[in-house]
Amino acid sequence: MNEILEIIEQDPKKDPSEIALLTGYSEKEVQTRIKELEDSGIIRKYKAVIDWDRVGEEYVYAIIELKITLGDRSGYDTIAHRIASFNEVRSIRLISGDHDLSLTVRGQSMKDVAFFVAEKIATLDQVQSTVTHFVLKTYKEDGVPLFEQEKSRRLAISP
Repeated sequence: MNEILEIIEQDPKKDPSEIALLTGYSEKEVQTRIKELEDSGIIRKYKAVIDWDRVGEEYVYAIIELKITLGDRSGYDTIAHRIASFNEVRSIRLISGDHDLSLTVRGQSMKDVAFFVAEKIATLDQVQSTVTHFVLKTYKEDGVPLFEQEKSRRLAISP
């Protein structure tokens, strides 16, 4: 059934009848399996990848790395759940290396992101330090290139 998940991940709008043709399952089996995957929480959300630059929206994205001091009764999951509750946070990951957590955040301006870090993140007891990297340009998002493929400039040669 991983085939169904792979297809849906690539194109959530693909019709169950098309998925059935691609996998060899019946359309009814595909519909039933998709419903089970949704109900069990394996499929969390259907998502569109939007090129906000083309829309003309001026969002600022930043990747924020955090060093965490763990308390006696709290682990990474506890602080991650707390941070995940902020609307500015688009993703949060436990990482290896010099830092413990990596956040991707979105704001209307660099000032908004700086305020978020200073007022909401740095004030948390478990946060030892932060490093903020502002995203200058996104070339690929969720596996989707956000640039137009160059058309060949070579002249066609005919016999």
